[in-house]
Amino acid sequence: MGKLFGTDGVRGIANEELTSDLAFKLARAGAAVLGSGVKRPKFVLGTDTRLSSDMLESAMVAGLCSAGSDAVLVGVVPTPAVAYLIRHLGADGGIVISASHNPAQYNGIKFFDRRGYKLDDHLEEAVEKIVLEGADGLSCTGVNLGRKINETKGVRYYADFLKGTVSGNFEGMRVAVDCANGAAFKVAPLVLEELGAEVSVINDCPDGLNINVECGSTHPEGLASLVKEKGLDLGLAFDGDADRLIAVDHRGEIIDGDYIMAVCAQRLKAQGKLSKDTVAATVMSNLGLHRALEKIGCRVEETKVGDKYVLQRMMEKGYSLGGEQSGHVIFLDLNTTGDGLLTALQLLETIKYFGKSLSELCSTMQKYPQVLVNARVRSTDKEAYRRDPVICAEIERIQDQLKGSGRVLIRPSGTEPLVRIMLEGQDTGQLRQYAENLAKLIETRLS
Repeated sequence: MGKLFGTDGVRGIANEELTSDLAFKLARAGAAVLGSGVKRPKFVLGTDTRLSSDMLESAMVAGLCSAGSDAVLVGVVPTPAVAYLIRHLGADGGIVISASHNPAQYNGIKFFDRRGYKLDDHLEEAVEKIVLEGADGLSCTGVNLGRKINETKGVRYYADFLKGTVSGNFEGMRVAVDCANGAAFKVAPLVLEELGAEVSVINDCPDGLNINVECGSTHPEGLASLVKEKGLDLGLAFDGDADRLIAVDHRGEIIDGDYIMAVCAQRLKAQGKLSKDTVAATVMSNLGLHRALEKIGCRVEETKVGDKYVLQRMMEKGYSLGGEQSGHVIFLDLNTTGDGLLTALQLLETIKYFGKSLSELCSTMQKYPQVLVNARVRSTDKEAYRRDPVICAEIERIQDQLKGSGRVLIRPSGTEPLVRIMLEGQDTGQLRQYAENLAKLIETRLS
């Protein structure tokens, strides 16, 4: 990618790296690319709960309207709600103002096309080129300007959509929910309670600054304590924009995206709904996921790191389930992007379907220990390790030592002069020794 877009939109410290001026230009560029050929394009615009979201929303409304596009404001909603509302409202695209799981001083901007999909690299590059070159080709004045439209029913529309993705209700289930003081603080309790669950909610009082602070999917420890203290069935933790889910079983054990995919795949397979008996997952997903799916006659197809790459593979191959260890899970038959609350409902549906606890369902997957180490290298060629015979020989030696019960994964950082080393196997101590020695070798030969 170029200078602006990362793996998930444009992000930076609000009013330092991500300024109102940049947001204005991004909105105009997005209108030019996504609204091309449309007389008066319409874009859905949603935010999370960050203090800076008001400033950036105003700038993007100005940018869209100045480009002759209507801005449909749906307020604070999860990222996947915008993906759905684009389709529901017949819009030409959508924009989410959120930095996901990052601290409150950061914010971000990500675009969706008229189908509700995140932009591929080609379209992001087109938007970026317009911003950097300052030539969007749009000239709108007077009666040709766009307007701001306040859509007050966005949360209700999204809630009704989510409720329609499951059968029956969840009466009798006792569930804890951590909203991360983020975008799910209204809709998550609403949906779960309307489906009959008994809900205990924490971190549902956003103040603009407390989003993701020691809570949510990146800090589920408080949720785990609540589940154990109250004797609840399970807990559900969302991140700031609620596109990912991390769960907690009744014992307080953390259930990440790999476990969630393994569990939900069992039900989809049993119902004949797991397309091609395959789950798309990134190279960072645990080897245990591969083994668990093999046991039920399914397989994992690996992709590059990033939920956008998982989605691309799913669309290319026609897969219905995919995701990341971090909790981005995509049910492509139901929504066009990772959706934390949708994933939570599918997980509850699976528990109900099998009549087993989350802990019992997760016992079918044995997680392999993973060790992650970084090696600092010259930024000019982070791929040089692939061509170094000494490094390649050492990687092969480690693979032989793991004897088919582990693996070595090396990938260059997309943002820093680092090579990231991940070893997976059965002996954590041995893995760490191998990883640290390999990192030293890479640094010695490539620094």
